[in-house]
Amino acid sequence: MRPYPPPRVEPEPGQESVWDYPRPPACVPSDRHVLVRLGDTVVAETREAYRVLETSHPPTWYLPPDSVVEGTVTRSSMRSTWCEWKGAATYWDVLGLTGVAWSYETPSAGFESIAGYLTFYPSRLACSIDGEPVRPQEGGFYGGWITSDVVGPFKGGPGTSGW
Repeated sequence: MRPYPPPRVEPEPGQESVWDYPRPPACVPSDRHVLVRLGDTVVAETREAYRVLETSHPPTWYLPPDSVVEGTVTRSSMRSTWCEWKGAATYWDVLGLTGVAWSYETPSAGFESIAGYLTFYPSRLACSIDGEPVRPQEGGFYGGWITSDVVGPFKGGPGTSGW
């Protein structure tokens, strides 16, 4: 039997449903305040992020390289992975945590706006948007950022690989 997602959560005013996000994904600029920390240390902060919006996934927030605090991020020895939409991912270590950020240095067509921008796993770092703490997307592979303005159900947890 093919697994199907549970019923869509209808968004309330001011919310978005990930089931309304496009496929292939879209890059959408945002001027919201995005902050990434490890403990008390600021890793990155910006109001010039991009959200990548893909059907069934919470947004992934990409921050410009100049928003990253010098000395907090170094290229990881982790092997690259491949995204069918964005291309080859480069992984980054943050203050000794291995592979907790990634970027697309030469992304595929349609994603040029995020070239060199970094995104961070909210399961490993404290991420916030406009002061609201981000909840991580379930599962260890995807790195979506869940906030109160995004509703699912979300891909990533057990039993969702067939969606």
